Amino acid sequence: MRRVKIFSGTSHPSLTEAICERLGTTPGKCDLKKFSNGETSVDIGCSIRDQDVFIVQSGSAKANDSIMELLILISACKGGSANKITAVMPYFPYSKQSKKKSHRGAITARMLANLLTVAGVDHVITVDLHASQMQGFFTKPVDNLYAEPLLARWIRHTVPNWRDSVVVSKNPGGTKRVTQLADVLKLNFALITTDRRQEDADRIPGNEKMITLVGEVRRKTVLIVDDMIDRAGSWISAAEHVKLRGGAKKVICIATHGVFGGNCLKEMEDCSCIDQIVVTNSFPIPEDKRKGVKKLVTIDLSQLLSEAIRRNHHGMFIARWRNWKH
Repeated sequence: MRRVKIFSGTSHPSLTEAICERLGTTPGKCDLKKFSNGETSVDIGCSIRDQDVFIVQSGSAKANDSIMELLILISACKGGSANKITAVMPYFPYSKQSKKKSHRGAITARMLANLLTVAGVDHVITVDLHASQMQGFFTKPVDNLYAEPLLARWIRHTVPNWRDSVVVSKNPGGTKRVTQLADVLKLNFALITTDRRQEDADRIPGNEKMITLVGEVRRKTVLIVDDMIDRAGSWISAAEHVKLRGGAKKVICIATHGVFGGNCLKEMEDCSCIDQIVVTNSFPIPEDKRKGVKKLVTIDLSQLLSEAIRRNHHGMFIARWRNWKH
């Protein structure tokens, strides 16, 4: 593409390279480094005057560093007279903090949206926001793409006898996401409700008690679906419930964002009730976490993101396309 520059932050360079390869270009020259005092330095190594600039920077294990790096990159491109600056954020950091969880809590996702705007961003492309209403935090256009068609295609091509599967939500909040995937695949769906009420003396984060399963999963392949895998507790509890109590024959955990905080991935790997873990490459998973993990399957997002970039640059229609062909 002409008059386009794509830059990569340090959070996910392999995804940026895959996107550029599909678009027939290479990542723009950019020197990213840290001073001895921990400050981030950015130096754009090519002309970006009157160019459409796309900066690919996802959330990562070092979320705050990734955010600061992105803000400085946007500011540097703005100072370099770029025509339009688009932040491509496959995983939007702080997306779980999109509402107040206590009286004196902060809506951090809204603050991040404000920071991006102040830095000079003109457009944001992201994938499966934790809450779609987060788009209202921005005063600039936001394209919230969906990984659901990619997940549906993987299920059709990979899961044996997939028509005999059940899509399950591990909490009531994920019901809409699960029913959409079930409708696309023409499958039944089920719901697991959890009791989050705990005594004051037993307030342990992530400690959830399964109370009921609504739906039939006996002798079926269960697809437990959510937008991200961060902590293992609720996933393991859901898998054990549908397999040991519900009689499911196979359990596959599916999510768009594989955040895998702490020992989450290892705990899910060690769980005998989980047969496969399926995520996209929206969030970089370190090699040391991948080591020895056999259940993990990663779906590539580069085709989805590269097409979004191409359409954005040429001013093409995105609203219907972003659901993509199933």
